[in-house]
Amino acid sequence: MNLLTRTLLLFTAATVSAEDMTPLFNGEDLTGWVPVNIAPGTFSVKDGVLITTGSPVGVIRTEKMYENCIIELEWRHMTSGGNSGLFLWGDGLPATGSAYPRGIEVQILDTGYNAGGKNEWYSVHGDVFPVNGAKMTPAGRISPNKARSFPIEERMKPSPEWNHYRVVAKDGEVRLSVNGKEVTVATGASPRKGYLMLESEGAPCQFRNIRITELPTTNPKPEEIALPADGFVPIFTGINLDGWKLPDGDNGHWKAAGEVIDYDASSEAKGDKHLWTARPYSDYTLVVDWRLKETPYINPRSRNVLPDGSDEKGPDGQVLGIPRPDSDSGIILGGDQKYQVNIWCWPVGSGEMYGIRTDGKNPPELRAAATPKVKADKPIGEWNRYEITQRKGLVTVLLNGKTVLPGIQIPGFPASAPVGLQHHGGKDKNGVWNSPPSLVQFRNLFIRELK
Repeated sequence: MNLLTRTLLLFTAATVSAEDMTPLFNGEDLTGWVPVNIAPGTFSVKDGVLITTGSPVGVIRTEKMYENCIIELEWRHMTSGGNSGLFLWGDGLPATGSAYPRGIEVQILDTGYNAGGKNEWYSVHGDVFPVNGAKMTPAGRISPNKARSFPIEERMKPSPEWNHYRVVAKDGEVRLSVNGKEVTVATGASPRKGYLMLESEGAPCQFRNIRITELPTTNPKPEEIALPADGFVPIFTGINLDGWKLPDGDNGHWKAAGEVIDYDASSEAKGDKHLWTARPYSDYTLVVDWRLKETPYINPRSRNVLPDGSDEKGPDGQVLGIPRPDSDSGIILGGDQKYQVNIWCWPVGSGEMYGIRTDGKNPPELRAAATPKVKADKPIGEWNRYEITQRKGLVTVLLNGKTVLPGIQIPGFPASAPVGLQHHGGKDKNGVWNSPPSLVQFRNLFIRELK
């Protein structure tokens, strides 16, 4: 950016008044805002105020991305010690395993948080800091751990009084004014174009008079632009299993807790123990975060899967078993377990379509296509992300950003069916696992229907 452009931006930012700005919230409903990973009712509108309950933890975003802009808003916490935030330049979906996207957070924190104390990680309010892989150079008063820009002065009014923020966000620089005075500065942010977001973070918080003025673009590079999420909608509320069909007689083994779907592989249902979406889907892209909690079962039937989809055999022509700790689950497509995209601990890695690969009636090229091309799993206990696209029976699977199935065309794939989370495993009469159990958690479940 040349000196003239920078001078014009600085002048514009300094002269824009609240009366010149465009409302970003109409005071009547959530028009212009998109729920990302929150439950219905987490954000609502009453008497011209945008209200969050604080549960579940997550965000609501603007419909469009913004680059250089000035944002003004008023906020107040309704309980002492409340926590929330304004996100700048965020990705459209949360980062893998997280309630929050990659982006720059402007902290909204009440003085009662941690009894008003300070530490290495945060001040009382007005911090600016990068989240989930975003980049930023702290400036001004810098936190002891060198990760955040701290305010030079704490000007916040305690709950339930209203506070005013003015944020000038331009060319990767963030300047925050609190109740009429600039207190926090950060530079070098990336991304520097993306969605604006408000946080639900465990406590009720209110917002009003949210306004914006867009400033001239300075043409960010592609790597400086956040990842979009147009068309994706959540299929998990984060607080309950609304929208899902529990197995009859499950007795609480599939449950929602702490923004995750948790399963202990012990459903008491007599028949189908899988968890299914309540409605069917046709063509779609599905995003699911998952993690295996533990692997208590040593699987003697684990084996090496070769690129052609066959199991490795020894000199005697018998399949080689490779005993290893194992847990087992999957994402079921097409309403049938034979179309599962598996989750397990075999050397070939997760992402294969086991029912297709192991069906000897299928032609060799189809069995090979159902075999992962790369192992992309993270270690046990860490979060992974599937991005699965199904269009008229053509299935592609990305795991942690790597293409494990570049495309498998499945003949006879159902035109419409629910999506399932797989049960696997059981115990013998002594309470010992006799097959790999689905000791698994899921979060950040989104679907985009394809037309």
